Amino acid sequence: MMDEEVRQFLLTAAWLFARHGQGARARALCESLVEDNPRDGVSSAALAELRLAEGDAAGALQVLRAAEFPPGLLRAEALLESRALTALGKPEEGARRWQRHLAAAKGGARQWI
Repeated sequence: MMDEEVRQFLLTAAWLFARHGQGARARALCESLVEDNPRDGVSSAALAELRLAEGDAAGALQVLRAAEFPPGLLRAEALLESRALTALGKPEEGARRWQRHLAAAKGGARQWI
């Protein structure tokens, strides 16, 4: 497994490639990160975004469902999954996924009561 410093460097390089129109290179880096650790939510979110941009909604959904997302990325996970479901022709399921996220987020904000 890669150490965190290497992982962060490769994610940054992937972002730079994607930002400068080199999606294939960005995807290759993200794929290597996800292959190394399929449960890494950060790398999986990046790869899912790249796959959605390429029109591979099924691949994006597969990556998202294999990963574990840290609390700070739960919104990104829900949004990416909703987009993938909508792109796969399941807009109602995508909307329900987003609504589940919103309901959970609102409930989490009120847990102190």
